Amino acid sequence: MSIARNTLVQSSLTLGSRILGFARDILLVAKLGAGPINDAWVTAQQFPNLFRRIFAEGAFASAFVPTYARTLEAEGPEAAQAVAQEAMRVLFAFTAALTILAQIFMPWVLLVIHGGQADDTVHYNLAVLLTRITMPYLTCMALAALLSGVLNSGQRFILSSGVPTLLNLCLIPAALISNVPEIVSKAAAVAVLIAGVLQVSLLWWGVRRQKVRLSLIGWPRITPAVKKVMALAVPGTIAASGTQINIIVSQSLASFEQAAKSWLYTADRLYQLPLGLVGVAVGVAILPRLSRAARSEDHAGGQATMDEGIGLAMALTLPAAAALLVAPVFLIEAFFVRGAFLQSDAEASGGALFHYAWGVPAFVLIKVLAPAYFAREDTKTPMRFALTSVVINIVLGAGLFFWLSRQGQLGFIGLAIATSVAAWVNALLLATTLAARGWYRPGPVLVSRTVRALIASGVMAGSVWFMVHNFQWLRDNIIDSRALAAAIVILAGGLIYAVAAFLTGAIRPRDITGALRR
Repeated sequence: MSIARNTLVQSSLTLGSRILGFARDILLVAKLGAGPINDAWVTAQQFPNLFRRIFAEGAFASAFVPTYARTLEAEGPEAAQAVAQEAMRVLFAFTAALTILAQIFMPWVLLVIHGGQADDTVHYNLAVLLTRITMPYLTCMALAALLSGVLNSGQRFILSSGVPTLLNLCLIPAALISNVPEIVSKAAAVAVLIAGVLQVSLLWWGVRRQKVRLSLIGWPRITPAVKKVMALAVPGTIAASGTQINIIVSQSLASFEQAAKSWLYTADRLYQLPLGLVGVAVGVAILPRLSRAARSEDHAGGQATMDEGIGLAMALTLPAAAALLVAPVFLIEAFFVRGAFLQSDAEASGGALFHYAWGVPAFVLIKVLAPAYFAREDTKTPMRFALTSVVINIVLGAGLFFWLSRQGQLGFIGLAIATSVAAWVNALLLATTLAARGWYRPGPVLVSRTVRALIASGVMAGSVWFMVHNFQWLRDNIIDSRALAAAIVILAGGLIYAVAAFLTGAIRPRDITGALRR
């Protein structure tokens, strides 16, 4: 399949999941509000979200797929199946042991990521309970990642892209179970665990349909092939998870400001949308092709794949970033202000979303640039860059957080600034090192298309700004619903960008036909 078509398949399924995710978050935020119970729930989600984004969104698969694909091509299906099975048993044993240790030591673990609220014994204990319930999701996501890698190596993307929807399908009923915030939070934690089991079960069925027979029965063995997978997977997972680690760091610092975790989480739900729809989808789609180009030393093919992937990613990401920049409070207010989540909460969360917005292109570029290293089985270089970004985020984030707090301002805004700065540093390090090694330099066509996408995004941003500042007229004269009127603004902005992109050449007709062909 073409890169555009693979991306379209994954993005379409991810979009369906994210729409359900918005419905889920709207319900949960309305029930829990922005306060200690929601902060406890956000804390309980930190590990599941981290491991879902590391494993389910391609970070582990980025390290596993090249090894599995190379074995499949060189030694055949039976050898590849043996690699997958041994790797799966080791991964299961390790994550299960980690989960058990976390259950025992959770009160002390949360001192690191939720220490700012340790004095609030009631809600701190709630955070410990909720996190203990959600923690086994780690093992589920580890197995899901490996099974997805097997499917993706065979150019099967639909099932691995669709299973995250099960999480939202489980959480929505949990949000409706009661109007008592504490009961809702506990039901949601149980729903996360149920979703993990269902996701693994569905992927297991999909792998068996591809005639790959795997079994967890048997002692884990560290074979040479497993050592190779682990040697690539550990640094590769860290490398592809720099952004998510930075989010954990930000949330940990935010625990020292009540409701800040809730505000950051709400902003996270919006700026993560282009990352999941575009960055992850493009990164997963180009990895198998880059791996084949690297094995055959096809430099021209790898260059063309990277140009196509980055061009597509920027054409879809820049307008999203522009919209988040010009209308952050408007978007959060339209979708989340209801129930216990107030207008003042939207204004606070919108401040963070504005600073996340200018980092969105960097978040996406990291996902697209890192596979160029993974395809060459170099996972240590991007790992070093990711860890560099984490250090920058910690130092800058802590400094801005406490400085703004002493100025009487909301300190958590500094955490959003630091996360975006760290992402741009990571993306620039990845790009400049690729160029220095002669592995990849952007071609003139890509540069031209990116400039055109910037122009089209500017046209759209101006249009959205005008509509937002005349929003009340839209509600008074067309539709008296804040959410639906906001949806009209978003759809109109998307249409304006599409027209501007075609007129400037940022998106070409052959891109559309390429997305639809096999």
